[in-house]
Amino acid sequence: MRILIYSPSFYPNIGGLETIISTLAHEFVVQGHEVKLVSQTPDKDSLNFPFEVIRRPNNKQLLQLANWCEVYFQGCVSLKGLWPIFLVHRPLVITHQTWYRRNDGKESWQDHLKKLVTRFATNISISQAIANELPSASTIIPNAYCEDIFYEMPEVSRSRELVFLGRLVSDKGANLLLEALVQLKLVGLFPKLTIIGSGEEETRLRQQVIDNQLEQQVIFVGIQVGQDLSKLLNSHQILVVPSLWKEPFGIVALEGIACGCVVVGSDGGGLKDAIGSCGVTFPNGDTQALTQVLKNLLQNPEQLIIYRNKAPEHLLHHQKTAIAKAYLEVIKTAVESS
Repeated sequence: MRILIYSPSFYPNIGGLETIISTLAHEFVVQGHEVKLVSQTPDKDSLNFPFEVIRRPNNKQLLQLANWCEVYFQGCVSLKGLWPIFLVHRPLVITHQTWYRRNDGKESWQDHLKKLVTRFATNISISQAIANELPSASTIIPNAYCEDIFYEMPEVSRSRELVFLGRLVSDKGANLLLEALVQLKLVGLFPKLTIIGSGEEETRLRQQVIDNQLEQQVIFVGIQVGQDLSKLLNSHQILVVPSLWKEPFGIVALEGIACGCVVVGSDGGGLKDAIGSCGVTFPNGDTQALTQVLKNLLQNPEQLIIYRNKAPEHLLHHQKTAIAKAYLEVIKTAVESS
C-alpha cells in the first residue's frame, strides 16, 4: 500500500506522538509498504529515514501527495491537514493518542470538530479510556516500545529502589512522589530515588528535596536517552509514574517493565493498560495510597518477583512488529472498503 502519514509534529521534536509515528512509519516500510510522511516541523539536522519526509509542503505539494497515496493516515486529528481528502477521495485513518479537550477539562469548538471528524474516519485508539471518549467506533491498539533499546541487562546491578522518568512539570506528579518519601521516612524506610528528566518544576522539586532533608536519598540526573536510559532503568527496582492527570497511555511504563522494573502508577486514563499485571496502581493524586503501595513493595520484595515474572507475556502485545501489523490490518480493511 501507499501510505501518506500526516504528523504536524515530528523529529527532531521528541515526544510520545512523535515516537509512535516514527515507529509505525519504520515498521510499515519494513513490512513492505511505501510510506511518505508530511510534517510541519522544520529539519534541523541530516538524519535519514527509510521513508520520504516532506516538511512544510505548500498546498500544491500536499494535494499531489494525497493523489499519490492509497490511504491518508493521521497521528491524532489535525484539522489543518484534512482539506486534501475533500478534494481527493481517500480513506482516512486516524490514531488517537490523546484527549480532545483543554487542560481544564473543557472542550473548545476545535475539540468538538475533531470528534465530529471521527464519524467519517476509521479510528484507532491507544487505550480503552481514549476509545470511551470518542463518539465513533474505534479499534483499540496499544502503543509499542522499542525492544531493541529497552531490555533487561543482567550485568547491571539493580542497586536503587525507585526511579521517576518524565517531564518535570506539575501534571507528572514528581512532587507527590517526594511527599511519599517523607511519609516513608516516618515508618523507617529510606529508599533511594533517581529523578530522570527536566522541566519547569525542577527548581521547585530540588527545593522540596532540601526542605524535607531528602538529599541523601534523591538524585537528579537530567534527560537520559537510548542505551544510557535503558541502563539506568535497569539499575532500579520500581518505576513510579505518579501522574496527576489522566495519561492517555504510558509508553514509559512499558520501557520500565522491559528493563525489569515493577511499575507503580496512577490508575486514571490509560496508564493502567500499559502497566497491566506488571505493577500496582493507585488513585491519581492520592499521596497516602501511593505511600502504602510503596511501603508494601519495599517491605515485601518477593512481590517484585511475582510482577516481574508477568512481564514477558505482557510485553509480547507491545512489540513494534505486532503493533504495526495490527495497524496495517485496520488500514487494509479501510482501503478495501472505500
